[in-house]
Amino acid sequence: MNELMQRDKDILEFERSWWKHAGAKEQAIRERFDISATRYYELLNELLEKPAAEDHDAILVKRLKRLRAYRQRQRVARLLGAEYSPGRG
Repeated sequence: MNELMQRDKDILEFERSWWKHAGAKEQAIRERFDISATRYYELLNELLEKPAAEDHDAILVKRLKRLRAYRQRQRVARLLGAEYSPGRG
């Protein structure tokens, strides 16, 4: 499927502007999408792998992928007991 569903577009819009809303992100997720933060992040990660998402908003999707990769490297470094250094990895 090459097109994004409306929910997918809504998730991208939320990621672009969630910080403009008062309160914690998890609370805003619950209020806007009526799902848990865990489920939201599952959907977001699936969405980031869709070519149509990058077609829709390439800058945002690439930024979110970079953040995801950075956080994954940090988790791995913590699990291995090493400090993460941005210059490595």
